Order: sequence, then structure tokens, then C-alpha cells
Amino acid sequence: MKTYVFHVELEPDEEGWRAFYPPLEEQGASTWAESQEAAWQHIQAALTMIVEERTAAHGPGQTPEQ
Repeated sequence: MKTYVFHVELEPDEEGWRAFYPPLEEQGASTWAESQEAAWQHIQAALTMIVEERTAAHGPGQTPEQ
């Protein structure tokens, strides 16, 4: 299994925390939660889903950047 490193941004807002990965924000890499920890968990789940979808679209054994 390949490991990816994303430099996620985490910032407070009026009602909680916003976590996002700017290069993939339009593809769904943006989330919100009441706590910082929950925001981290949500963005990790979103990024995992995006990577899995991109990997599946490129065929078995290929990574999204291939």
C-alpha cells in the first residue's frame, strides 16, 4: 500500500474548525467539525476516499499520478 502525505490546513471558524487540502478542495477535500480532532478525522476520511477513487479510476496497480 502506498502512503501519501498531504499538507492539510486547519483553521478555526465561528462555530468550530475547518480542515481542507487546497489543491483538492473542489473535489471534496474540505470539511468542518466542532472540535479540532474531529476536523482532522473528517479530512483524513475525505482524502482517503479521494485517493481510493482516483486509484480505482486508473486501474489496478497504478497510482493516481501515473
